[in-house]
Amino acid sequence: MDNKIKRRDFLKKMSALGLGVGIAGAGAPQVFAGGSPNEKVLVGVMGTNSRGAALAEGFAALPGAEVAYICDVDDEAIQNGMKAVEAGGQEKRPQEVKDFRRILDDKDLDALVIAAPDHWHAPASILAMKAGKHVYVEKPCSHNPREGELLVEAARKYDKVVQMGNQRRSWSNVVQGIQEVKEGAIGDAYFARAWYANTRGSIGHGKTAPVPSGLDFELWQGPAPRREYKDNLIHYNWHWFWHWGTGEILNNGTHFIDLCRWGLEVDYPEQVSSNGGRYAYDDDWETPDTQLTSYDFADGKSISWEGRSCNGQPIEGSSVGASFHGTDGSLVIHGNGYSRFDNNGNELEKVTVEGDDALDTTGPGFDLDAAHLGNFRDAIREGSSLNSPIEDANKSVVLCQLGNIAHRTGRTLNCDTGTGKIVNDEEAMKLWGREYEPGWEPTV
Repeated sequence: MDNKIKRRDFLKKMSALGLGVGIAGAGAPQVFAGGSPNEKVLVGVMGTNSRGAALAEGFAALPGAEVAYICDVDDEAIQNGMKAVEAGGQEKRPQEVKDFRRILDDKDLDALVIAAPDHWHAPASILAMKAGKHVYVEKPCSHNPREGELLVEAARKYDKVVQMGNQRRSWSNVVQGIQEVKEGAIGDAYFARAWYANTRGSIGHGKTAPVPSGLDFELWQGPAPRREYKDNLIHYNWHWFWHWGTGEILNNGTHFIDLCRWGLEVDYPEQVSSNGGRYAYDDDWETPDTQLTSYDFADGKSISWEGRSCNGQPIEGSSVGASFHGTDGSLVIHGNGYSRFDNNGNELEKVTVEGDDALDTTGPGFDLDAAHLGNFRDAIREGSSLNSPIEDANKSVVLCQLGNIAHRTGRTLNCDTGTGKIVNDEEAMKLWGREYEPGWEPTV
């Protein structure tokens, strides 16, 4: 069965699911500065070189929202953000700010949207909540597991809406596919697989260089202990350095490992093992470009992750995705769609959105971003339930971080299934947190 959903039907389906369309129960609390659900949610966007620019455009185009500030440590990135807001159709020009902390005193500002490098995600989120702001934080929500604990603690303490940017939690057909898995469409689901494949090039060997004009490198480093500027770090290659980044498993694996955990209805694993390394090039890249990670859970279920940053051979016909396997068949999620198969590999059902290249969707399209951003807006204005509340999203991030710790220590980790913490391994637990630049330690 080939079930192609046209655009207007797709939007109707999002509405029925309550995804990004402002559905709330009667008497929902008003939890934002404006005080009326009819007023706009004002956001500041932090980090607008790439992903943040897309978020700025998304919020600018979103009914009931307005971008009040564009914040970045780089003058050029600020202009990227300003152009994105204009592209989103917002007539009012946002204010340009280099240091996001300056905007937190604005009592009219409702939320901080964070798309800065990973080492900034949790510290900036916590500072925003302390200042009374809600938070939309891109994945991963933290650089290390301890920061995730602090982030969840802060959300509870300050009673703020905190959503992570794992947008597939708001994609209508993904939601439907996950529901099919939960309802037994493939029998008892016992195994899920997540993958990502790309053909990234070498980052070379960086050289010490003058900091480019217009870039505040001191503020870019923020919570991270100081290091000298090198010419192969900014704006993207920081992903592959442990000091600032978290590798491919958290850069892209977060999305798909989250789907696996969601569909199997599991939290923290009993055991984690990981193998791989840097194989493609001799350069400064520290995190693995090839990583195979396995998670075993107390109920006998398991999840695997295959990340290949420099070898783009697809799996299941797609460079990215997640699949579920059960006693009566399998279900493969591809983009905002899925296919269901029996145990002989015969396709029984296919759900896609007409016009989408569902097999190779590495990032959200405009409408799909809008669903997740709209859900965040509605949670602030009307008290609607979040599709990816930080308490749950952080569990998926911790799984990815455990994979990295297993890789870095070179051994299988035994974990507390209630907290995710590593047991009987003091060396591995040293990677549960990190050191900070003095004065930048995050506290709740």
